[in-house]
Amino acid sequence: MDFMIIIKAIAIGIVEGITEFLPISSTGHMIIAGSLINFKAPAYPAEYISMFEVVIQLGAILAIVVLYWDRILNSLRNLAPGKWGFKLWLNVFVAFLPSAVIGLALHSAIQEKLFNPVTVALALVVGGFLMIFFENKYRRGNKTRNVDDMTLMQSFKIGCFQCLALWPGMSRSASTIMGAWISGLNTAAAAEFSFFLAIPTMVAASGLSLVKTSVSMDFMQILALAVGFVVSFLVALLVVDKFISFLQRKPLRVFAIYRILVGVIILVLALMKIVTV
Repeated sequence: MDFMIIIKAIAIGIVEGITEFLPISSTGHMIIAGSLINFKAPAYPAEYISMFEVVIQLGAILAIVVLYWDRILNSLRNLAPGKWGFKLWLNVFVAFLPSAVIGLALHSAIQEKLFNPVTVALALVVGGFLMIFFENKYRRGNKTRNVDDMTLMQSFKIGCFQCLALWPGMSRSASTIMGAWISGLNTAAAAEFSFFLAIPTMVAASGLSLVKTSVSMDFMQILALAVGFVVSFLVALLVVDKFISFLQRKPLRVFAIYRILVGVIILVLALMKIVTV
């Protein structure tokens, strides 16, 4: 029996839980980590790896639902037109649409062409420089400090920026936060809206991937899937809380620098044939 798959599942689950809501790209890090520990095809079926990554992302999303459960529940109780819950989810829906439409159209091409360490590394570097530029230009002086005060135009701009995250390694969190800065949100409000937007975005993306994936699993693969889900959920619970505390004190530049350094290292490793494309 392949007991190593459990160890690898724990490792990838930790990577997903740490990176899903930080502006450093969870998908990119899973691709890179999977390449480094050989948690990829042909060591394991490509369909299984694809489904595993989807399922543990849902574990991280569940962490957001748990952490924001009271606010989500209250918003659903205030869904009548004119109430704050209706406005919140309308903004989320408007922000969700651009990436949903483009992602549905380009899903197969993205899976085929962009899911490799080199393209991820390039996205990490490009996204890192964009974060530094947009944070320096737009972060200070933004007046929207609460997601309840957002307009539909602000939501649409954020949604358009979220389309950048279709390039694995760019980061959904980073893309939406940059879009929020440009739209006039401060960093705390940008991160909170990014969390809410993650729920329909990741559920839809995961659902699409699962529908298009057909795979049979043995007992160890099923166990690894469950372990990865739980680990991702637990780690994300801890990380989101710490991330919010960090945003109240520090700029995001440290994450941008980290992205650039990791991207450059991966490109060097790829040139040395240590990381395979």
